[in-house]
Amino acid sequence: MIVPPVMRIGAFRFYFYSHEPNEPPHIHIDRGEATIKVWLGSLEVARSRGFRAHEINGIVAMVADHQAALTEAWHEYFG
Repeated sequence: MIVPPVMRIGAFRFYFYSHEPNEPPHIHIDRGEATIKVWLGSLEVARSRGFRAHEINGIVAMVADHQAALTEAWHEYFG
């Protein structure tokens, strides 16, 4: 189940899946049909579908800009 969005930036929706508590902290980001999963600790891309390389770099930069808040939201939700 998708948890309500943690944040939105422009057309990007940042969210968690409730069935992934045993994975390291990460965030899913969608825009339209494109999706990406980024590990919050290392800021590495776990997987991506539909985004171009330059878009991925921009998304990872957005995650980096909000890394502390996203990590805090992860721990608040999953404990």
